Amino acid sequence: MPAEIILQKLFLVSDPERAATQQCYFKTGKGQYAEGDVMLGVTTPLVKKIVKETSPLSFAEIQTLLDSRYHEARMVGLQLLVKQFQKTQDENGQQKVFDFYLKNARKANNWDLVDASCPKIVGAWLLDKTDRSVLYHMAKSDNLWEQRIAIVATWMFIKHGQLDDTLHIAEKLLSHKHDLIHKATGWMLREVGKKNKAVLIGFLDVHRSKMPRTMLRYAIERFSAAERSHFMRK
Repeated sequence: MPAEIILQKLFLVSDPERAATQQCYFKTGKGQYAEGDVMLGVTTPLVKKIVKETSPLSFAEIQTLLDSRYHEARMVGLQLLVKQFQKTQDENGQQKVFDFYLKNARKANNWDLVDASCPKIVGAWLLDKTDRSVLYHMAKSDNLWEQRIAIVATWMFIKHGQLDDTLHIAEKLLSHKHDLIHKATGWMLREVGKKNKAVLIGFLDVHRSKMPRTMLRYAIERFSAAERSHFMRK
């Protein structure tokens, strides 16, 4: 079966030494945010090569990859969904990919899995839609990865000059406790600033006193030293 062949390919190019390093880097230890995730030590270029060489798979085959305990298998599954979404011309087909992705959102259970997939599927699907309430529901989820999807998916909106949803969702995440959400939200705010610095400054003027320091530092990363100093003052 195609999914089994992909797993075999991943094992053939796995690197136990690299995997051990990744286990630490991606915080897979007990009590950490990706507890239990298992790395094979496959490099990103090799993952991309496997995705490029793989013909379209059924949702059932992709589900097998997403259900895998191996991080890189889930990455391949998610990237195959991105590939399918981008190659599908009709709206009905794209919605099926979008719906399948959301059903499996919690399988994107590390920051790299979220960041490499959700803007290109969730953000792309919602780009021309007026109803984006799904993102606001995900922002209130009890699942860290769904919350990260909610903010990072707006990157696609930002690229097209649509900034409001990023600001509204960022506002809802100001009191979040997790560093991964602070970093993701600050990153998206920084992207807003690349499009319209005045809009970002307006947001910071209102909310900087309530923002986690990491979120604020990420948001103002491209500012001058004097501007960063101004905004970092309590």
